[in-house]
Order: sequence, then C-alpha cells, then structure tokens
Amino acid sequence: MSGSAYQDQRVVVTGAGGGIGAALAHRFAAEGATVVVNDLDAAKAASVAGAIAATGARAIAVPGDASAVVGEAREALGGTVDVYCANAGLASGGDAFADEAVWEAAWDTNVMAHVRAARALLPDWLERGSGRFVSTVSAAGLLTMIGAAPYSVTKHGALAFAEWLSLTYRHRGVQVHAICPQGVRTDMLTASGSAGELVLAPTAIEPETVAEALFDGMEKGRFLILPHPEVARFHAARAADPEQWLRGMNRLQRTWEGS
Repeated sequence: MSGSAYQDQRVVVTGAGGGIGAALAHRFAAEGATVVVNDLDAAKAASVAGAIAATGARAIAVPGDASAVVGEAREALGGTVDVYCANAGLASGGDAFADEAVWEAAWDTNVMAHVRAARALLPDWLERGSGRFVSTVSAAGLLTMIGAAPYSVTKHGALAFAEWLSLTYRHRGVQVHAICPQGVRTDMLTASGSAGELVLAPTAIEPETVAEALFDGMEKGRFLILPHPEVARFHAARAADPEQWLRGMNRLQRTWEGS
C-alpha cells in the first residue's frame, strides 16, 4: 500500500498459522511490509504465507518454536526486523492443581518467548533508535479468566513485561503495544470450552477486528490496545474496588460451576 507507514518494513508474526496471528500477518503485508509468518505448524505457516503471496504481497514462512525464531527470521528478512509481533500463545486451562508441565509450558510460551525475543531484538533496535514490539496479551492479563489459572497468571506476566519494555526504552525509540482482547473467534476460543462459552463467546469478535484495533492504536501511539473497549471500564472498576470486583467474578465462577 503506497504511502503506508509500514511500506517496506520487515515484520515477524509468531503464531501466525491462524487466528489473530494470521490476521496480523495479512494486514501488515497489505500495508506493504515483508512479513515472516512463524508457526510451530509448518504447514499452517506455509499456507498463510502462500495466501499472502497470492495477493501480490510479500511473505516468508519460517516455521518453528517462537522462543527461538528471531535469528532465522532476521536472516530471512535480510538482516533487520522492524516490527516483532509476539503473538504465539497457549490457552492453558486448569486450576492451582494443574500439572507442573502445564504451568511450565504456559510460562515458557506466554512470557519467556517474549523475553527471549526482546533479548535478541533490543541490541539492534537500541543502536539504531527504532523498533516496535507488539505483545498479544489478552483481557485476562488485565482482569482474569475463570477456569484458566495458568493462562491468566502468565498473561499477567506478558502484560507486565510489555509495560516494563515500554517504560524502559520508549525514550530510545522502541515502541511497545499490548493487545488485550476478550473473546476472538479462533480455535483458541473453541478450545476454551464451557468457560469460554459463558464469558467470551457472547461478545466475540473476528481476528481482523483485532488487527484493525492494533493499527488504529499504533497510529495513535497507544500502548494498550483494547479491541473490546468495555475492557477499559472493567479494568477501572477492578482497580477502584477490588473487593467488589472479586465478588462479581466469584458469582461468575459459581455460575460456571453450576452450568
């Protein structure tokens, strides 16, 4: 797209084999960027990259673990990454008794993959005074999600790391955005089961709506991207009166337990 701020930018999107990641990859490519489509599923990464290329835009499939993709993605893009979308995530359900392996996997994917990417990207970004880190968090990172302790806890961690990056490096040219949607019509929503049906499905939006919210927020220089605007009100209520908010969430928990 001629005149776009992202024309000829080099972009990496992890977890881009479907859902929000695929929507972000398509949107950046439509804006004129060259996009690395990363996914653990090589066939899905290739399919999305192929669909983008079929439109005449530029995309390269780089499958593999999001925790270790920066080096290969940078090489595929000719040595530079301008925008990194840390989108890969695990919607791990369970309570405090979830297996250690479930907690470890959620922490590794939802938090440490972001940390590892930042370690690899920051030296170059700080040297040249520019770079953009997009973290797909979740409204669960601002609030919580019933029936999903590992997911909720690690999404809080993802938001905290994005905040830290922003406050630490914004004066040095690094821009950070945290996307915090509620329900999005993806496989992840389907996998969330009855809790997702109760809490997320009634107001679920399309992945393309999330991408649109990100681009609007980037244009306006906003850190917090809320595709569901009502989340701002929920977050404010939580901060203003935590006890009332917890009572309300507990009522929701009991409704779910009785369903």
